[in-house]
Amino acid sequence: FKSAYPNESFSKEDMFYYIYGLLHSPEYRERYADNLTKELPRIPCVKTAKDFWAYSTAGRNLAELHINYETVDCYPVTLIETGEIPFGDESYYVTKMKFAKTKQDGKSVKDKTTVVYNSFFTIKDIPLEAYDYIVNGKPALEWVMERQAVTTDKKSGIVNDANLWATETMNNAKYPLELFQRVVTVSIETMKIVNALPMLDIEVKDGTLSIVG
Repeated sequence: FKSAYPNESFSKEDMFYYIYGLLHSPEYRERYADNLTKELPRIPCVKTAKDFWAYSTAGRNLAELHINYETVDCYPVTLIETGEIPFGDESYYVTKMKFAKTKQDGKSVKDKTTVVYNSFFTIKDIPLEAYDYIVNGKPALEWVMERQAVTTDKKSGIVNDANLWATETMNNAKYPLELFQRVVTVSIETMKIVNALPMLDIEVKDGTLSIVG
């Protein structure tokens, strides 16, 4: 990296965030998709120092979002009361969040703008672009829906209840709902940063791609 940008002064931390930003580049993921399924990522040096800093700054901002996902602002969805709300923590108890259904060409399809949180609340006005942030092949929001639930392991019979984590660890029965809203914010802000990344213009010297192996 010092050889690629001899006139720049940067730290290992700057390089770390450059890599984090680069790994979020859709162009990088598409161009090296075959390699990425078989081996550890190889990191190219972009052609200009300007682009290096753009990726590094983007990576730093992405990391800030992703590390602090539990404290970002809750996205202002519309919360519809769908039943008589009980007093206290019970109203936020979640068993399994589900997408609402809508009719399309005579068929029942998922309406991802609306999630049935429980029998008391339905979350509406979820922006569809929030589902563009993919983590391990699935939108981050759908991971929240899957994990903030009550499930029972078939083999052991152990019950995993997200509500206990909410009340006993986070001291907040609304944690699953608020986490969903916060991940909407994280997803939208992540995609804003990702979509603003520069084109992947890679340094080539003497016909050889400059890559950190």
